[in-house]
Amino acid sequence: MTANEYQREAMRTLNPELDRHDVLINGVMGLCGEAGEAINLVKKHLAQGHPLDREALIRELGDVAWYLAETATALDLDLDTVLTQNLAKLRARYPEGFSAEKSMHRESSAGA
Repeated sequence: MTANEYQREAMRTLNPELDRHDVLINGVMGLCGEAGEAINLVKKHLAQGHPLDREALIRELGDVAWYLAETATALDLDLDTVLTQNLAKLRARYPEGFSAEKSMHRESSAGA
């Protein structure tokens, strides 16, 4: 499955009553919420001695993917475009692969 195929299939479950503005808001809020749920699972594992619940983490990552697709949809973007542009940014930032030195001394305007 491609990212765009995922986006098309996942967006079949998008609330049709939301306008584009509300889809964007719901998407970015959902991204934050689901990322928080994912980190909570890792926190419980690292700081509270719980076993890492990989299945729950997989579900949360899937939810992150859904909200990423929703946010891209609100912006009239397909996921392949989002992912391709991210890879281009990473290649420009780390042409030889990750470097702690480059990470510490990169331009602040380059984004996260």
